[in-house]
Amino acid sequence: MKHDVLDLDGQLNEAERSQQLKVREFTERRIKPNIARWFERAEFPLELVPELGELGVLGMHLQGYGCAGRSAVEYGLSALELEAGDSGIRTFVSVQGSLAMTAIHLWGSEDQKQRFLPSMARGELIGCFALTEPSAGSDPSSMSTVAKRTADGWLLNGAKRWIGLASVAKIAVVWARTEGDPEGDGVRGFLVPTDNPGFTATPIEPKLSMRASVQCDVLFENVELPEEALLPGAKGLRGPFSCLNEARYGIMWGAMGAARDAFETALSYASEREPFERPLSSFQLTQQKLVDMMLELQKGQLLALHTGRLKDTGKLRPEQISVGKLNNVREALKICHTARSILGGNGVTLDYSPLRHANNLESVRTYEGTDEVHTLILGQYLTGHSAFRG
Repeated sequence: MKHDVLDLDGQLNEAERSQQLKVREFTERRIKPNIARWFERAEFPLELVPELGELGVLGMHLQGYGCAGRSAVEYGLSALELEAGDSGIRTFVSVQGSLAMTAIHLWGSEDQKQRFLPSMARGELIGCFALTEPSAGSDPSSMSTVAKRTADGWLLNGAKRWIGLASVAKIAVVWARTEGDPEGDGVRGFLVPTDNPGFTATPIEPKLSMRASVQCDVLFENVELPEEALLPGAKGLRGPFSCLNEARYGIMWGAMGAARDAFETALSYASEREPFERPLSSFQLTQQKLVDMMLELQKGQLLALHTGRLKDTGKLRPEQISVGKLNNVREALKICHTARSILGGNGVTLDYSPLRHANNLESVRTYEGTDEVHTLILGQYLTGHSAFRG
């Protein structure tokens, strides 16, 4: 690509480049021709789910149990290409793989892994990840959903909000505080079939963002669970946070996919549009916008690639993930807004992608840790002082 000034593609090995191009072809063929319709209708395309399974991107970073076992960089490149289509589609892959499947893979029993992961990898079984609550979105430590120990298992009560896929999922990974846990009370994870009596998922509508995706309010009213519903390895907030870091990693790549598509759209438009009898791209102010977008796009991609290399060598730290999530989503939003300005009035229509991407990125900027949360994570790393409370 002409705008790959730093030749970042040249930093990829053959397997990485092959994976990227495979997912790019899928996005060009299946997502981009349909996304404006899906977005306008607020429709999540369920027919894509088995196709994404066949593509091998569901839980693709996990080893065994029917998962592809690909590298962190290969997963990141896949997230980038999918979000070049739409954040909602990349979010599905993230919720399914980085959150729900990762929770089972890391913290589940061998029976739970064998039972759920292969069908989830194939896209035959959809999962969701229920952590965020209506009154404590950025503060899981204030969780009020409770699982009480009973003679036969557990009784679950509480509520969650902004839970992706909950109304279409068959299995939910639910995080709750325990009461009467023989191993000591605290935050534990549970596998909850969504057809259990007392489980209710209601899509949040209408939305101005992530319209080709599904987010729900979820209510648990005396949901009875057997003992084997418990994820045995997950104790405390380390369980959900380990999954969140996987999702945050994918986000830093995905945001650059949305930014790249917005930039390419603006560059093409500026080259073809001829106000004042000359190409829009020949004007100094337009060139400044294009160059500024290119710089931040290349820096964001380089940051994601470096982070992926760290992850593949087992050296990635949580604060480094916060650097990528905070920077790349923030800069992707700026790129999309600048791209929209080059399109003029045409940029507010669904004929062009930048404003759709910008709307989606407002959600991406909020979930898996707001700017403020990641700023405080990094502030604590730099100073040694936690500023989350008080």
